[in-house]
Amino acid sequence: MPLEKQELVKKIGANIRKHRKTKSMSLQKLALESGIEYSQISRIERGVINTSVYHVYIISNTLGVPVKYIFQDL
Repeated sequence: MPLEKQELVKKIGANIRKHRKTKSMSLQKLALESGIEYSQISRIERGVINTSVYHVYIISNTLGVPVKYIFQDL
């Protein structure tokens, strides 16, 4: 059964947070290196906003993980 929109957004955010923490990277460092505002990354990780595919791509590249890892276990 397909995920509801909010559940999907939360899972993507959780995957981003997991990979960021695995890399021992702070939100501040991810924001600085990706060029995405700290508050926006925080909202993405918490599943508050549905971000663009482009931002997911930028974040995954900054974390050094394939973008498909952000969409794992969906």
